[in-house]
Amino acid sequence: MDFRGASAETLSAVIDELKAAVSGSTEAAATTADSLFSVSQTFRTEPALRRFATDGSIPVEAKQGLVREVFGGKLDDAALTVLVSAVSRRWTHSGDLPDGVERLSEVAAVLSAGEQGPELSDELFELRRIIDHNPTLRDALSDPARSVADKSELVDSLLAGKVQPATLTLAKQALAGSYGTVSAALSAYRTLAGDTFGESVATVYVASPLSDDQAARLAATLQRNYGRPVHTNVVVDASVLGGIRVEIGDDVIDGSVASRLDDAERLLAG
Repeated sequence: MDFRGASAETLSAVIDELKAAVSGSTEAAATTADSLFSVSQTFRTEPALRRFATDGSIPVEAKQGLVREVFGGKLDDAALTVLVSAVSRRWTHSGDLPDGVERLSEVAAVLSAGEQGPELSDELFELRRIIDHNPTLRDALSDPARSVADKSELVDSLLAGKVQPATLTLAKQALAGSYGTVSAALSAYRTLAGDTFGESVATVYVASPLSDDQAARLAATLQRNYGRPVHTNVVVDASVLGGIRVEIGDDVIDGSVASRLDDAERLLAG
């Protein structure tokens, strides 16, 4: 999801309101996450409601009244408060509203992890790797012939009781298709989890496992370079051939032997 202009400003402001509304209660955050995700899907399937809620010519009071009429009594107080604020503000495009409300639900789900935020990032990372390396599971989760409810039951059967509730919630939300694929959604959630807890997230590829001291020194170096803590997930990959490869956001730091060999081959071929 890419938010620009008024939508980006609105989302930033409402995320701050969301954090204040669920502050100190992981249970409240979890409830709000479910509520807001349901609202996002309603806005997607009800274009007339979505257009009304984002029409700049309609008085704010009318939008607020409609939201309270449609969703009042169905949502927890925090979700309703945040939703009323969201429809009171400007959105660049009508379609940004359901995307924005879904992003709010993701933030609430991340906040529901509380002190287990780092573990949430790890679980999202590992779940994506499992799906990417299991074609049967990947196909089952992307099969258009299977309903979202059916896929959700599959996710439940695989993960319930094995991961924290926030991970399970986000895994199910990934089935909505907002990011194209489940893997892409999980990757986006991992980045969001890091941002929510004030961290960047990095994937580190090495030929052999790092010692605790090496991992600590790497994290410290990355923190100095990026100006904030960096949560790392290490992947042992024999193709690296030595050295290290770090992917953090759009940046790639490649100090592997394989990379240097590739550079040499290109130089010789040139």
